[in-house]
Amino acid sequence: MERATLCVQAGYKPGNGEARVLPIYQSTTYKYNSAAELAALFDLESPGHMYTRISNPTVECVEKKVAELEGGVGAMMTSSGQAASFISVFNIASAGDNFIMMGNLYGGTTNLFLVTMKRMGIEARVVDESMSDEEILSRFDDRTRLFFGETIANPSLTVFDFDRFAPLAHSKGVPLIIDNTFATPILCRPFEHGADIVVHSSTKYMDGHAVVVGGMIVDGGTFDWTKGGKYPELTEPDESYHGVVYTKAFGNAAYITKARTQLMRDLGATPQPMTAFLLNLGLETLDLRIRRHSENAMKVAEYLESRKDLIESVSYPGLPGSPEHEKALKYLDGGLCSGVVSFSMKGGRDAAMKFMDSLSLASIVVHVADARTSVLNPASTTHRQLSDEMLREAGIDPGFVRFSVGIEDVGDIIEDIQGALEKCR
Repeated sequence: MERATLCVQAGYKPGNGEARVLPIYQSTTYKYNSAAELAALFDLESPGHMYTRISNPTVECVEKKVAELEGGVGAMMTSSGQAASFISVFNIASAGDNFIMMGNLYGGTTNLFLVTMKRMGIEARVVDESMSDEEILSRFDDRTRLFFGETIANPSLTVFDFDRFAPLAHSKGVPLIIDNTFATPILCRPFEHGADIVVHSSTKYMDGHAVVVGGMIVDGGTFDWTKGGKYPELTEPDESYHGVVYTKAFGNAAYITKARTQLMRDLGATPQPMTAFLLNLGLETLDLRIRRHSENAMKVAEYLESRKDLIESVSYPGLPGSPEHEKALKYLDGGLCSGVVSFSMKGGRDAAMKFMDSLSLASIVVHVADARTSVLNPASTTHRQLSDEMLREAGIDPGFVRFSVGIEDVGDIIEDIQGALEKCR
């Protein structure tokens, strides 16, 4: 089935006389007919749900839908996108290990990797597109466990060059993990371009209505964890589960099975059944919404580019003059580039703040990828924990504005921008 159909039909398959709409299984626990059945569940010998901290029928259906949309072998929903990013790395990296990360990642992810995970003894090594392949490869060593990037970086909107970076990661025997939040599986399926693991903040376009916080990890099932002896977590007995060896017991689903049965069990970054139910409603219209977001954003970007009197620069991969345009055409469906447009105001931070204060339709919120148009100055809000140097590496300056174009009539959105710009003269 095509992705538009999967959005509606995948994941939940009602039987005869059962509810057509995905039910909410609002239960923490599950009944079994014998002690032996439950024991087999805890030994990972039979499928089923033991406790909602680990899995739940409603959540499972949504996980299956996202796995089908991405083309993976399995998925695990988490309580937030941050939890998904953390678990995706921690699942295969321990104290003393390191990993490679692009320098233009979302600010929250950057802080997680460079500050919090550093305290855990896991080092993140920053690279960027301006570096030569040789420079990037020199950052790898015997303790490097993965390469992490974003399909469309938030908020710089650079497009990840899969054909360049996936082979570099694989030449060093490590997987490529991609945050596909902005593109969603509608505009890009990273597994088709060499990625091995995909993560999402489902809070954004997947939900699309600013209703529920959540995250998702999807396993592509193609990476060989047994080569090179780098991943004992997956290839050697796990004593917390009676010595199970994940690669032997679960084959190409070893990574996602370990993430659930070990890390979700121990860390408890658990999504709630109601959250999964609401996320599923958002997913049903994802194909429709992301295309409307993209079409509106392109028209907004073209208008902003025409206002050189007040705007220093506009970043949107869909623009023919964008340095990201060729990669957008290559990796994103039909060159559609999602709904976020970034631009810099002449006059710096003060001008950016005045512009935002002058908008009426667009809301100032600490969020992005909502059905409603919203706006933010990242340097003073979501990315304020970054140093000036780190901000520059992420493609952000003080006058930088992140404009999340909604699904309203694009004429109304542009009229709102026009009115705000006139007040900035």
